[in-house]
Amino acid sequence: MLAQRLRPGDIALVKHADMDQLAAESLIHCGVKAVLNVDLFCRGIFPPIPVKMLLEQGVYLLEQVTPGLFELVGEGETVAIRGEAIYKHNKVIGRGKLVNYARYRELDRDSREVPGRVIDRFVINTLAYAYRERGLITGALELPVLKTRLQRRPVAVVVRGKGYREDLGVIKSYLREEKPVLIGVDGGGDALLESGFIPDILIGDMDSASDRALEASRERIVHAYQDGRGIPGKRRLEALGLAYHTLAAPGTSEDIALLLAYESGAALIVAVGTHFSVTEFLQKGRPGMASTFLTRLKVGDRLVDAKGVSRLYTGRGAGRLLPVVFLAGLAPLLVLATCSPLIKHLLYLVVFKIRFGL
Repeated sequence: MLAQRLRPGDIALVKHADMDQLAAESLIHCGVKAVLNVDLFCRGIFPPIPVKMLLEQGVYLLEQVTPGLFELVGEGETVAIRGEAIYKHNKVIGRGKLVNYARYRELDRDSREVPGRVIDRFVINTLAYAYRERGLITGALELPVLKTRLQRRPVAVVVRGKGYREDLGVIKSYLREEKPVLIGVDGGGDALLESGFIPDILIGDMDSASDRALEASRERIVHAYQDGRGIPGKRRLEALGLAYHTLAAPGTSEDIALLLAYESGAALIVAVGTHFSVTEFLQKGRPGMASTFLTRLKVGDRLVDAKGVSRLYTGRGAGRLLPVVFLAGLAPLLVLATCSPLIKHLLYLVVFKIRFGL
């Protein structure tokens, strides 16, 4: 939600340990000139790629800044940064540690290999929870009755994950021509709106979707958790006066969106910006990926990554370009004809024969 409020030239104050690539991409897209992080940008567990991305864009980085800064600075107030000190009205209100290229190289060297114990713990948790949540494969979801028909139609599930802008960019022609059902997962609804598309369905706990995305979506499904957390997006939708369905299931909202498409009989499911790698899950602080693992097992025969669609789909637009290509090839001949007396006489002779039937 912070990225939706930032403007070019702003300074972002965050508390984000092990910043992931999506967060870095969002900050760069907003055009921030500095990021003050109360936590560490990278703790050495993962390659510091986000740090490099921000530095390459000239973003000034300070980490481990004074935690009390959140109380000392209100949104929209002006502060200045000099070295490692943060000023307000020419008075030092906080300090941090500078993150520059030297610090990046140090982090990169320390994180060449993810510690084995972290991966071991992740795998054990994944397998343990996979057994508990096996109902995702063996059971059937109680699907809400939707106005949007998904059966035998292509469906695009859009998540605001790593590389989602590039994914949407490469399949734009596919989305426009094939008109699949568009399912946005939380912030994925805003991603669709940014690209000029209206979500048919918005699904999730609604914590990272804007009011605009909630109001623009044709239907909304709130992910109701089965672990006692209830229906987190219910109050917000009711405050906006928006109708919604609920869908109770384990796993992430991303998983539920894929299962909804599959159980509803979608002919093809195109995944945009979805998560799957171990690194992405660890960066999100998740102890395992059981539901995602099970979901991919179930929907795998219909699931394709957006980048794969762009390579396979040529689109109907190519046929429409043939006249343009033909005219482009004819143009040099027409120019030659107007400049060459010999070709002029030949053309006159052809026209003469056609007119008089010779």
